[in-house]
This record gives sequence, structure tokens and C-alpha cells, in this order.
Amino acid sequence: MRNRGPAAGTAYHPELEPDLNGASGVNWAPGHLARLPRRRRPGMIALALALVGLGVLASAAIYTQTNTRVPVLIVTANVPAGTVINASAVGTADVSVGPGVALIPASQLSQVLGQVAGTTLHPGMLLTASELTALRPPKPGQELVPLPFKPSILPASGIGTGDEVLIVATPGDQGQSGSSTATPALSSPVAGVVEAVDLVPDQDGYDVVDVLVARASADALAAQASTGQIALIVTKRAP
Repeated sequence: MRNRGPAAGTAYHPELEPDLNGASGVNWAPGHLARLPRRRRPGMIALALALVGLGVLASAAIYTQTNTRVPVLIVTANVPAGTVINASAVGTADVSVGPGVALIPASQLSQVLGQVAGTTLHPGMLLTASELTALRPPKPGQELVPLPFKPSILPASGIGTGDEVLIVATPGDQGQSGSSTATPALSSPVAGVVEAVDLVPDQDGYDVVDVLVARASADALAAQASTGQIALIVTKRAP
């Protein structure tokens, strides 16, 4: 005989399904899933904390490196090339120094004083070892020749240390247009570099310009200068 369900008048009560945790279906509501238990991974948390710590340390190291200021030597006055460096021309300053920059520490000031400027130094420059030399001009193969000039034939814009010049023989004494029958001692222009300038006229009214020239030209240039028949042409200004 086929089972056709409960007899008429019999109450039917379906059983509640147990929840996912095995508990009875009390408070169970259709359409809501039971919350899954949260799985904690202590290893991942520790790794995350370690990475955060490393990031903080790296940032602090970069900040410290880029903001490190050290005392170094700085030029405080104009120093022509070939001039001895004295205490009035050098000071100290705290600056940020990047890698590969070879500045001179302030603690070495006493070693720098008395050295010679290998190039022209200007106020505000950071001093480096490459700009110093222990030797004063002239260098090997050079001679320093002092040349007297009337102020009226020097450039109105001035002349300074490091300027490149040509010295030429003139047919007459400085400031004169007359000619001389004597054969000039200087047969061709001589190239040189101005080493120093004294613009205070001497008792004869001459300014003196020290010029570095090749040794082979020095004797003829000095002989020509003694006649007063010379002129100076500036070919390039010092930077």
C-alpha cells in the first residue's frame, strides 16, 4: 500500500536542520549563512610588521644621509691664480655633502694657509684640493716678465689676473706715433697670461703688469719692454 503522507487531522512538524557548527537550529533563519570562523596567520602579521619597520628605518637613513651637514672650507675673498692663500681669504661653512664630492674639511684650515691658488678663486666657492698647489708661477718652461705700461694704453675696462694677452712691438715709445730705426728685439707677437697687475703708477708714471710667457720668448720680450715700444692686446678674459 502506497504511503500517501500523514493521515487527515495529523499535525506535521518538519525537523530543523542543524547549523554548520553542529548546533541545533535555534535562531536559524532562512537565507542567512552561518559566519565562518576567522583564520589568523601570525607569520603574515609578523612579516608585515617587519616590512613596516624596515621602511621606517630606510626612510630615516635616507633623511639623515641627505641632511648631514659638515664644516668645510669656503673662499671668502678674490684670490688670483698663483697667489698665496692667507687667513683673510678662507672661512668655514656647514654644507650638505653628497657622495663623491671632495671638499676640504674645516679642520684642515692650517694646512691650506700658505698654499697657492692654482686657479682664480672667488667668494662663495667651496674649496677643493684640485684648486690648490704648493708651487708659485712660473711653471717649468715659463718665465715671468714684468712689463711697464703707461695707464693711457691699458684697456679702459681694466685688466686682471688670468687674462690672456698678446704683447707686440710698436714703432715708437708708448703713447707716441713716431717710428724707430732700431730693429725691434721682438720680431713677432708673444702670447702670455697676466699673473699680477699693479695699477699704482711708479715714479715714472708706469703701471706694471706681470706676464707669464714661454721661456723661449722671455729674453726678447724683456729687451723690447726696456725700450718702451710695446703694446698689450687682451685676447681672452679670465672666467
